[in-house]
Amino acid sequence: MSSWALELLGFSLGLLGLLGTLTATILPHWWRSAHAGSTILTAAAYVRGLWMDCVWHSTGVYHTRAMMVTSCLLAALAAGAAVVGMRCTRCAEGSPTKTSMAGSGGIGFVVAGLLCLAPVSWSTHGVIVDFYDPTVPAGMKFEIGQALYLGFASSALSMAGGGLLWTGGPVVIPSSRPPSVPKGSHAPSLMSVSRSGYRLSDYV
Repeated sequence: MSSWALELLGFSLGLLGLLGTLTATILPHWWRSAHAGSTILTAAAYVRGLWMDCVWHSTGVYHTRAMMVTSCLLAALAAGAAVVGMRCTRCAEGSPTKTSMAGSGGIGFVVAGLLCLAPVSWSTHGVIVDFYDPTVPAGMKFEIGQALYLGFASSALSMAGGGLLWTGGPVVIPSSRPPSVPKGSHAPSLMSVSRSGYRLSDYV
């Protein structure tokens, strides 16, 4: 597979990772109330995100509070750098920094994927530990929400795409051709000698 195809594949995976990270950030379903006890709450259901707490009432009203995550911003910057640096685009064509921009975009996607993976893993661990902790009341137990699964997939896509962009640059191989001879220093050919009226045997 050619290097520009690897760059395009890496950018596509990184862009999917960015979209998934944004969606996982916005969604409130990081934790959701688990009906593990004998009573089921019918008046309100509780869902929590890493940066938001939501209460769903029977009237369908959501009370949310959200923050933008650093991973989303970094992935957006990485996407911009990758667009400029990829060889299949005309941005900064002929510039010596074009290839390094693609590599920088790849590194940005990898770091953004790690920044997304850290809170998702921490949240999943907290849900599992609290769910199986007998000291936690049944009404305070949560299950893993859909946003956590999306966060894992998005971080994997971001890191895979970033890795392809980072390592998919052109490999510069030094030329092994012998040095060229200047045009003015070559010996006269036999044809040029014969045309001048002298033969090679005259000098031997």
